[in-house]
Amino acid sequence: MKQSSTDILIIGAGPAGLIAGARAAECGATVVILEKMDQPAMKLRITGKGRCNITNSAEMEDFLTHFSPNPRFLKPAFYTFFNTQLLEKLERLNVPTVVERGGRVFPVSQSAKDVAEALIKWGRESGVKVWTNACVSELVVSDGEIRSVTLKDGQTIEAKSVIIATGGVSYPGTGSSGDGYRLAKSVGHTITPVRPALVPLLTEGTVAQSMQGLSLKNVTASLWVDEKKQADDFGEMIFTHFGLSGPIILTLSRKAVIALDKRQSVEICLDLKPALDETKLDTRLIRELNTHGKQQFKSILKGLLPQKMIPVCADVVEISLDKPASQISGVERKALLRFLKNFRFTINGHRGLKEAIVTAGGVSIKEIDSKTMASKLLQGLYFAGEVLDIDADTGGYNLQAAFSTGWLAGQSSAHWFAASSDSIGKV
Repeated sequence: MKQSSTDILIIGAGPAGLIAGARAAECGATVVILEKMDQPAMKLRITGKGRCNITNSAEMEDFLTHFSPNPRFLKPAFYTFFNTQLLEKLERLNVPTVVERGGRVFPVSQSAKDVAEALIKWGRESGVKVWTNACVSELVVSDGEIRSVTLKDGQTIEAKSVIIATGGVSYPGTGSSGDGYRLAKSVGHTITPVRPALVPLLTEGTVAQSMQGLSLKNVTASLWVDEKKQADDFGEMIFTHFGLSGPIILTLSRKAVIALDKRQSVEICLDLKPALDETKLDTRLIRELNTHGKQQFKSILKGLLPQKMIPVCADVVEISLDKPASQISGVERKALLRFLKNFRFTINGHRGLKEAIVTAGGVSIKEIDSKTMASKLLQGLYFAGEVLDIDADTGGYNLQAAFSTGWLAGQSSAHWFAASSDSIGKV
């Protein structure tokens, strides 16, 4: 059996693992990153549809409101390394960035690959070694401390400190297959049950499917659970062959998934004209119908809705597309108003973990020191990134959490190693 050693061993070469490795090496430690796939950062390369929504420009207090279940856990990591420092680092790595709608930050090149390669280069220039096709089968613990890891090929690697940065279980084809949960559980850590977060939703019936491919902008979607409003979001969404997706639907999906698991009734309500309240919109409809009384209903709808939605609207409100505007009754106008302001879909499920952008659940943060990312159960063990039981809305928040917790874990583990080495030298 081959055996080797390093100061710090990182399991997982995603955004959290790569930045942890680079930071630990900058702090003077020798670092090896183990990646089970044949190249590092495979999920990062496809994030944001290949564009990579790196972070968000929001101020910290606003930033934290986008996280669940305990945003305060991330405060020390964000105070140590936040969006400004991240973007400055990427600039020095020749990855300039641009801020888009909603504070979302992307590389100017619009290429996630550029971000991945920059992080790999940073680590390599800092002395980090990345071993690919290296799958960890076991953590070896003795006297309450991590001693080494064993790979599936039987090789043992000794390490003074280990950082688990394996990601969650979303997009398993990129290597995120839950290894970190298995390893953490094997040494005593509690795993909060995992479920999809930021995941498309399935709708009852065929109405959404009939508009497959239609994208809406500047609309408001609200989530209703057992007929009570739970949350809403404004922005973009898309109809799919199974139901609803897009940024605002993904943001609402976390609470929707929890409600579905509890067998509660779940609805998504779309306000297609959020800039107008019901009174103002009704006034507009009255004006349109009176002004264009000779036109058919379908012509009136052309000024209100995308073409693909027109036959759906006519079917829902039960008004013939050929009906003259002057013959539309007050009851029918109110039905149109309800459609525009309260277009409802019953949600009967969600897509699986393979399609979730991130994973909710994971290693319990109650067992992790938020000031260092160190395990409270074992000396020398640290965690970073999506493997933790904390997740956020879409918009760059999740990646920033991975970068920040990775930086803090790498820095903390290097400092712990240096301190322990000094104490050993004095004995």
